Amino acid sequence: MIQLNAYLTLVAATIVLLLGTVLVRHIGFLRNNHIPEAVAGGFIVAIALLVLSETTGISFGFDGSLQTMLMIVFFTSIGLSADFSRLIQGGKPLVIFVIAVSAMIVVQNIVGMGLAVALGQNPFYGLIAGSITLTGGHGNGAAWGAVLAEKYGLEGAVELAMACATFGLVLGGLIGGPVARHLLKKVKQPKNEAEYEVQEAFEEPTAKRKVNTASITETVGMLAISISVGSYLDVLTKDTIMQMPTFVWCLFSGVILRNIVTHVFRRQVSDETIDVLGNVALSFFLAMALMSLKLAQLAGLAAPILIIIAIQTVVMALFAIYVTFRVMGSNYDAIVMSAGHCGFGLGATPTAIANMQAITKVFGPSHKAFLIVPMVGAFFVDISNSALIKIFIEIGSKLGG
Repeated sequence: MIQLNAYLTLVAATIVLLLGTVLVRHIGFLRNNHIPEAVAGGFIVAIALLVLSETTGISFGFDGSLQTMLMIVFFTSIGLSADFSRLIQGGKPLVIFVIAVSAMIVVQNIVGMGLAVALGQNPFYGLIAGSITLTGGHGNGAAWGAVLAEKYGLEGAVELAMACATFGLVLGGLIGGPVARHLLKKVKQPKNEAEYEVQEAFEEPTAKRKVNTASITETVGMLAISISVGSYLDVLTKDTIMQMPTFVWCLFSGVILRNIVTHVFRRQVSDETIDVLGNVALSFFLAMALMSLKLAQLAGLAAPILIIIAIQTVVMALFAIYVTFRVMGSNYDAIVMSAGHCGFGLGATPTAIANMQAITKVFGPSHKAFLIVPMVGAFFVDISNSALIKIFIEIGSKLGG
């Protein structure tokens, strides 16, 4: 095992992003289906590392602390970009999207647990291959996997959760583009992005921004304050009814700080700088997450779990096409939100953002999608998912879990 420290892990992530950029630029399938660069590059590197390990016995380990921090920085930047005046604009569509996402959580758990029972497995395995890891992601999977292992004696729960979450992360990035491509045939495509003068945060990551030393210094300071407060709130609420993932508290702290600075102190915040730093953190987080895939672990999953994950992927795509797209308005904004829903419905919110960016940088901005999806994916979905998981655990215990 060759263990790379944080600096070398960052170098490796940079190589992954450069490789992904080249692949997407030169391979029509990736480009036409809007596969994010980090997904393309990360998956190829993960395969290469698996082959290297199997043929030579040499394997690589990557420092995970930087990846965690980048994820927190990204979510905090979303909080800092959330002006209350914009959140109010979310209004009814925000509520509808929360309901749609919650409905998908219920569907995932019914499908997962139903298939597990039908295949002769413990229903809790289906719950792990349901919203615990697919909507919840790695952090949620580790937390609930530990609960199922300790309280219900489910063997290998944490390891299985990590494998399912990893698989979901890849699949969430892979199906978002094709789903959007299918839906784009149903609506009139928007204007070319070059015709748009307004460039909202996270919507056009390749656009030029007005960033200077002062704005970077101020934004880094706001990020540091928000992360510090969020981390303190995380410790304060641990093992209480208010317990949530650390990044949620950091996002929440960012929202509060942003609006205090904007509406109390009447100081203009540099959205351009928040945009740049947030997108940099997002790109490197995805690259690190994907290049760290343990494909050997995924290959070792039992056939029933692979079947469940495969069917969950099809169900997510169908739900995005026939439910999310329709309830969100059957328009271009709905297409971008459907691609985003595929991202965090199977993987994580950063994957959702990457999916949406892959669409908007080709077909034009979707302010509505980038207003609603990050807040739902990073905040509301965790609350809804946790409540529903508790209900399904009770159901699973009665089914023999």
